[in-house]
Amino acid sequence: MSVISAARRRATRDGDRQVDTAHLLHGLLESDPAVRAAFDGGPQVARLLGYLVQRSIGYGLQWHGTVEDSGAVPVVAEGAVPGWSPAAAAALDGALDRAHARYATRAGCLDLLAALVDDPESRAVEVLCRASVDIARLAHRLDGERPGQD
Repeated sequence: MSVISAARRRATRDGDRQVDTAHLLHGLLESDPAVRAAFDGGPQVARLLGYLVQRSIGYGLQWHGTVEDSGAVPVVAEGAVPGWSPAAAAALDGALDRAHARYATRAGCLDLLAALVDDPESRAVEVLCRASVDIARLAHRLDGERPGQD
């Protein structure tokens, strides 16, 4: 819940109409040491946070006022989640699916990170790529993890 709250605050602070996957990534990096550890403690975390912090003053301005729809998941108007981009809503669903696959009732932060990484067209993945994160390696690492935290 702290990640979702942080993402909502970021969206509001940035003047965005919807929470998107980059807001979720920012919330994950700020909130969970296990997420930061998934990057092998390298300088990538600092670079990622730098890009995300710059979002409202430079990097990411091209997203301002637009809806994130990566196209990875069909957008259904009746299934839309108010205040969330389609890609962010799909990532939340994906995190829950990942948790259910291990018979957990709640998704953890690593579940959400894995779901974000699963959408190659998302804003979160764009930020990860700009920070020189090897997406395939991160996805492989996350698939090997068995997150138990909520």
